[in-house]
Amino acid sequence: MAYDVPPPEQCPEPGYYYHYKHDPNGPLNNYAYYICGVGHHTEDDCRPEDAFMQVYRPLYETAYAYRNGGMFDLRPLYMFHKPAIVNGVEVSRFTKITDPEVIARLGAITLARRQCRCGIGSELRSSC
Repeated sequence: MAYDVPPPEQCPEPGYYYHYKHDPNGPLNNYAYYICGVGHHTEDDCRPEDAFMQVYRPLYETAYAYRNGGMFDLRPLYMFHKPAIVNGVEVSRFTKITDPEVIARLGAITLARRQCRCGIGSELRSSC
C-alpha cells in the first residue's frame, strides 16, 4: 500500500533541470523542466515503486503538458534518479541548471506558461 512505503531519502531540489536529451546547440528550453517537488500516490493499489512521483513542468513546446495549458508531468521518483544509458555510457537522467542567466531566461518561459486550463489554483501556479 502507498501509505506503508517510507518517505524517500532523496528528493530533488525544486528548480530548473535539463533532461539528458537536451541539445546544448538547440533552443534553450529543449528538454528543460521546472522540478516542482515530489508527490505521494494515495491509492491502496499503487505499486510501492510508484508511491512517490516527481512532479515537474516541461518548458518546451512539443511536450504534451506544455501544449495543453501548462499541465504537469509525473514520473516515478526512482526513474528521476535512475541513470540513462547513452551510447553504452551511464549518464544522469536530469542535471540541475545552475547558470543564473539560463535560469532567468527559463524563468521567463515559466511565467508565460502559468496560465493553466486545468483549474489548478494560483497558489500552486505561483510556486511552480
